[in-house]
Amino acid sequence: MLLAIDTATAACSAALIEGGEVVHAMRELVGRGHAERIVPMVETLLAGADGVTPSAVLVDCGPGSFTGVRVGLAAAIGMGMGWSAPVAGCSSMALVAVRCFADRPELEHCAVALTGGHGELFVQRFAARPFAATGDLVSLPPAEAAAFAPDVVVAGSGAEALVAARGTGEALDILPEAADAARLPEAFRSLPPQPIYGRPPDAKPKAA
Repeated sequence: MLLAIDTATAACSAALIEGGEVVHAMRELVGRGHAERIVPMVETLLAGADGVTPSAVLVDCGPGSFTGVRVGLAAAIGMGMGWSAPVAGCSSMALVAVRCFADRPELEHCAVALTGGHGELFVQRFAARPFAATGDLVSLPPAEAAAFAPDVVVAGSGAEALVAARGTGEALDILPEAADAARLPEAFRSLPPQPIYGRPPDAKPKAA
C-alpha cells in the first residue's frame, strides 16, 4: 500500500494506492493551513482502510508554495520514519500533466504552468504517449513563458495567465492531486524526497 500526499499548492490531498489503483482518497482546497489538515486527512484514510500501515510514502516535492512543499516533505519523512517505510518524491508538474492527459485523452502534448513567485510562472512541457517531460522546468514571466510553451492546451493554476499573455490557446485550471500519482510511470514517482523549487533562492550569500 502506497500513501501519496500533496500539499504543494492551494490544494491538500492524500491517497492510498495499491496495485496501481486508488483505494481511498481525500482532497480539500485549503489555500493555507496544510500543516493542520494533512495528518488528520491521512488518519481518516487509514481508518477507512482498516488501519493498514502503508509500505511506502510518496510526496509532491513541488514546485509550488515554499511552505506547502516543506510541510508535505516533513509530514512524509516523519510518517516514513514512524512506519519504517521508504519515502520518495514526485513533481507537481507531472501530477498536473498526467491529470490533463487523463481528462483529454486525445492530446499528444501539453504544457503545465503553475503560479510561482514574483509574478513568474513555473512551466514545463509534456508528451502523452509515452508519458514524458519534453523540456526542463523553468520559471519565467508570463510573456516569456508564453514564448517558451507553444502548446495549444496549458494546464495548471498559471495556465490562464500564460494563455492570456500569448493570446491563443486553451487553459485548464488543474491543481496537483495525490490520487493522480497512481497514473504516473515509476520513473516519475521515484524522485529524491527533497524540495523542487523551480527557481533560485531570493537570498544570496554576501561576497567575501
